[in-house]
Amino acid sequence: MTQQVETTHQDGDVVDVPLNKLKKSPRNARRTPHAEADIQALAASIAVKGVLQAPVVEPEVDAEGAATGSYFVTIGEGRRLALRLLAQRKRIKKTHAVRCVVDLSKDPHEISLDENVTRTGMHPADQFEAFRRLAEERGLSAEEIGARFGVSAQVVRQRLRLGAVNPALMNLYRAGELTLDQMMAFAVSEDHARQAQVLQQLGAHRPPYLIRRAMTEAKVSATDRRAIFVGAEAYGEAGGAILRDLFTEDGGGWFEDPALLDRLVAEKLAVIAEEVRAKEGWKWAEPHIDFPRTLGLARVYPHPVERSGEEKAQIDALSAEYDALVSEWDAVEELPPEIEARFKEIDAALDAFGDGTAYDPEEIARGGVFVILGQDGVARIERGLIRPEDMPAPEPEPDVGAPEGAADADPEGGRPEADEADEADEDWGAPLSERLVLDLTAHRTLALRDALAGNATVALSAVVHALALFAFYPAYERPTCLEIKGVSAYLDGHAPGIDDTRAGRSLAERHAAWAGRVPKEADALWAFVQDLSVTDLLDLLAHCASLTVNAVRAPFDRKPGAWAHADRLAEAVDLDMTGYWTPTVTSYLGRVTKGQIAEAVREAVSDEAAERISGLKKPDMASEAEALLAGKGWLPSLLRKPVPVPAEVEVQAEAPKLTEEAA
Repeated sequence: MTQQVETTHQDGDVVDVPLNKLKKSPRNARRTPHAEADIQALAASIAVKGVLQAPVVEPEVDAEGAATGSYFVTIGEGRRLALRLLAQRKRIKKTHAVRCVVDLSKDPHEISLDENVTRTGMHPADQFEAFRRLAEERGLSAEEIGARFGVSAQVVRQRLRLGAVNPALMNLYRAGELTLDQMMAFAVSEDHARQAQVLQQLGAHRPPYLIRRAMTEAKVSATDRRAIFVGAEAYGEAGGAILRDLFTEDGGGWFEDPALLDRLVAEKLAVIAEEVRAKEGWKWAEPHIDFPRTLGLARVYPHPVERSGEEKAQIDALSAEYDALVSEWDAVEELPPEIEARFKEIDAALDAFGDGTAYDPEEIARGGVFVILGQDGVARIERGLIRPEDMPAPEPEPDVGAPEGAADADPEGGRPEADEADEADEDWGAPLSERLVLDLTAHRTLALRDALAGNATVALSAVVHALALFAFYPAYERPTCLEIKGVSAYLDGHAPGIDDTRAGRSLAERHAAWAGRVPKEADALWAFVQDLSVTDLLDLLAHCASLTVNAVRAPFDRKPGAWAHADRLAEAVDLDMTGYWTPTVTSYLGRVTKGQIAEAVREAVSDEAAERISGLKKPDMASEAEALLAGKGWLPSLLRKPVPVPAEVEVQAEAPKLTEEAA
């Protein structure tokens, strides 16, 4: 039954009450205010569908018991607030009629409590599937559904994705065997077959980050250097799809077609390689994802070039003008357009002169270029590479066993004119026997050792010469009698991208600087080394020796003595790894256990900080730890400065052993 507002009512009457006559009941059991987001969602629903369940009210009376014309809302305070919000937004009038049910017999406090306590919400699985039906059966978009339920389009997309998972997963979720976090990890992809495969592989009790990793392992992260190099736009234009994780920050998602991405990378690198070859004149140029180190290539480096007087004058004039402009405009925050343009012109002109080094035309004619993809997603050009077939043939070695006079013999095999009258001797030009050559050169070798041991200056030059031959010249072109074999272990295989680190760049720059100073021909290196100052000689020795250091702890190549020596060497050079390495999700935190992450934070920050993040999922915990450890200088034990062992401690440690031996 429906009637207009009256001063008296019977229990159960249905009345239309103006919105501005509805008040919050002082006897409502709910004391905590409704969340603003909840009220906004309810307002959106009411705006589309109206009030689906009438509020329960009781008439307000004054001190004498007379009705005031207003009503306390016993059940439905959220609906009242949502209607008021619509009125504030001018969607309805303040006097909008609200259908209400009058209750005069029940305790308002109890029924408001009952309304909130005995209500059972929908299972999330039912909600997800209901949202999916709205999209599929009624054709509503995520934005339209969101507007009807007062949630964002992103929330709707998440629920739609969850509603579309493999039915087997949904059944496990309903049965409580899968958590919502696990469901979201499975839903990173809509591939039902892949979801079932990962479920079978991992089971239903694996952490979400492992599930997400397995779901995307055949895809390429948008943070991968290949994805950065090609770019999402070019990849999309080529027909590639990008998978986005609707539930976590995915860093740009995953490129779903690795084969297409690799083809685009190869094509773009090939274009750059051809541009470099055509512009600089190299014999060949090849694109590669990584530097191919198994091709037996030699390498040449640019050497200083003598500039003409005209070029020097132009460079000096441009540099002077640049310095003058800097002095004149240094205090000005925003440069005039013409001055800024002139700065750019000068920079471009100076860049055109180069750095004062160049490759020889002959080296360019037989050499080539690799265009490789750096770990930062930027193409890197490696010049001056010489293939084995393009290397100059080594000069034939002289026959050390032939007598000196044989060099002057007649080409037809005759003897020199001075000896024509001598008695014929068929063995006069025969080479010395191998045994005799070995005997004589052994004596000379031992004498050289003795003499070199007595001349420290020459010995230093000889060692530097031998190491420099290894560092800068191909194997076939290393003329030295010192059997010092330099070996430089390939580190990029153990730590991809290590060449792009601070240490890698510093070493490469130092090597290029020395490569530009040493002579082109290996035979001229000895004279170059002897002419170096003591400082330069030691610097070159240090660089060449540094290339041979190998402190990698490989499980298949255990060298405890070498590892211990690496610690002593680190002590001697006062190595501080905080300047070379920082703990990030990629470098460390994402590759260790949660316990090890917590221990790192505990050591560097505090016990409280470690406890605060210990309950997070591992990916989130690793990210939080990276932020906490930033700037703290924390290092894992393998990278910390070794603790020196005092000599007396070593002696004491040996004492029991000596006692036992004596006994």
